[in-house]
Amino acid sequence: MIDPQKIWSSSSLPTLPTVAIELLELSKDPDSEVSEYISRIKTDPATTAKILKASNSSFAGFKNPITSIDRAVPLLGTTVVTSLALSFSLSDSAHSAGTMATHFRNYWKSCVVKGAACEVIAREFHPGLESDFFLAGLLSSIGQLAMLKTIPKEYEAVLERFKASDSKLLYVLETEMLGVNHIEAGLNLMTNWKLPPTFRLCVRHQADPVDEIDLIESLSDRDMVRAVAIAAAVADYFCTHQKGVALQRLQLLASSFYGWNDSELEKRLSTMKDRIDQAAELFEVDSSEIESLSDIMSQASEQLAMLAVRAHVVSTQAVVRQQMVEKENQELEQRNQELTQQAVRDVLTGIYNRKFFDESLHKEIARAVRSASTIGVIFIDIDNFKKLNDTYGHQFGDEVLKKVAALVDETLRTTDVLGRYGGEEFVALITQPTTKGLSIVAERLRAAVEQMHILFNGRHVPVTISVGACIGMPQRSSENTAERLVTEADAAMYDSKRNGRNQVHIRSIIDPQQERLTQQSNQKRFSRWLVRHEHARIEDVSKVLLHCQAPHERIGVLAQKLSYLNANQVDRILETQKQNNERFGMTAIKIGLLNEEQVAWLLAMQLEDATQLGHALVAKGIINGEILPNLMNIYKHEVEPSPHGKKDAAGQSKT
Repeated sequence: MIDPQKIWSSSSLPTLPTVAIELLELSKDPDSEVSEYISRIKTDPATTAKILKASNSSFAGFKNPITSIDRAVPLLGTTVVTSLALSFSLSDSAHSAGTMATHFRNYWKSCVVKGAACEVIAREFHPGLESDFFLAGLLSSIGQLAMLKTIPKEYEAVLERFKASDSKLLYVLETEMLGVNHIEAGLNLMTNWKLPPTFRLCVRHQADPVDEIDLIESLSDRDMVRAVAIAAAVADYFCTHQKGVALQRLQLLASSFYGWNDSELEKRLSTMKDRIDQAAELFEVDSSEIESLSDIMSQASEQLAMLAVRAHVVSTQAVVRQQMVEKENQELEQRNQELTQQAVRDVLTGIYNRKFFDESLHKEIARAVRSASTIGVIFIDIDNFKKLNDTYGHQFGDEVLKKVAALVDETLRTTDVLGRYGGEEFVALITQPTTKGLSIVAERLRAAVEQMHILFNGRHVPVTISVGACIGMPQRSSENTAERLVTEADAAMYDSKRNGRNQVHIRSIIDPQQERLTQQSNQKRFSRWLVRHEHARIEDVSKVLLHCQAPHERIGVLAQKLSYLNANQVDRILETQKQNNERFGMTAIKIGLLNEEQVAWLLAMQLEDATQLGHALVAKGIINGEILPNLMNIYKHEVEPSPHGKKDAAGQSKT
């Protein structure tokens, strides 16, 4: 990287001759006389000779010879004379001998091309400003001259890299390799020279996209910036090896700024080429190095085709790489899933292991505490398993374990969790069961295994299980609910074994009043009401419920919405609840602010949104949408308790 100060403070930085500076100062004064321009020019014989030469060249276009500067200045005009004086001073700076001569020559050729291109555009769209546009184009790359003169060795490396690049722009490479580019250098130099602000805008925006150039507020500034941007693309098209990239930008700018199609652009390029030849003679540039338009177009088309092919190859490679990455990610994800499953699955049976079951049980207990819902555990033990192993061998025993596990897992709901507890024991976690429902599930498992057909050497081997289950409703203060559920389910399973095996026994650790409330709330749920009145089958309702989200709104909030309680009463219940650590509903009943029927209804609403369930059943075609409103009205009329008869804060009945 280069310290920009090395450029700004270099003694090799280009400077303007005195005559050019004085002419610039005169051009800023609208009252300056032609005679003042003539007297300033005469102080510099070299500039005088060059302006006279320009007056008699094809570039100026005068028919008769001009022999004196006194006649040349009025004929050319003060603007043209000032422009020529600046141009000649740059021409002198841009000539160098030695190893850098080619780079200086290429730079100056590019400047002349830009100036001529800008002049052609001005002649068509801004007549009278041709000299200003010519000078703006000529000066637009002045930063390159500054870098060639101040950091020649470093800049030569950039130019060599540029020659080897198919599409990377010069100023981009400069920034990457040096930390500063010729646009920044040009702006700094123009500021020091006190050149017009419009010229500085042209330098700043010459490589910008169309939409950024169009944001320039001043119309006159925008017109000149547009011309310089197109001229820069013309110079790249005529003078550099990146003809394809230059043509693409040239076509875009020409279409956006002037509405030129490809044919119209080609006509302007031909005009520009003629003007370049005239300017080249005046400014000592070998224009023969610029190929014919047809040759340039042929090279540009070939380069664009190669770039398109290369882009396609790169794109294809990127797609292939992306596919490989995606495949690797999928394989990695699959492997991670396999490892995760290995960590939570029993190796032999494929069902969950005890560790995962224990974690799931504690999570479900926490959820049940929040939602005041029930939880069930079913313990399963294969009857006479040791005898099966001893009689038919351990391989057969393993087969029995796998088949029993698969059958039980298939019989349970997807929301339930089955795990291998150890040896021939299995344990299942059942979410939100009733006592009756848990008993039905346990019996279904027992019957399914009993009917299972297992063969050994073509002979049927009977296999049965002993089942024990326990239902609970975790309380806020319960710390050992998981242990109690498992212990009681295990004890119930041994009840089945002691009574002859192949049986089901159920236990409950729910408080009797709480169990009564749970039964009442279940009966008040819309799903149960629909099944009870034969408006829907239990199988259909159960499937739909899996996709319905329970509201889980706090009972105190629901009670206020239904006018069962006011805010003061809710606060009183909450204060009492802190002391007894019981559920809100039980506390409200004990202090006489709610009755059991009201709490049961609130619990039913908390666990199930009747409206949501109704619409879901209609969407599945289980219930006719036209009769749903009537069903909802009948349901609420039958099961919703009246708010009358509730207790006030003092425990007195309201009238």
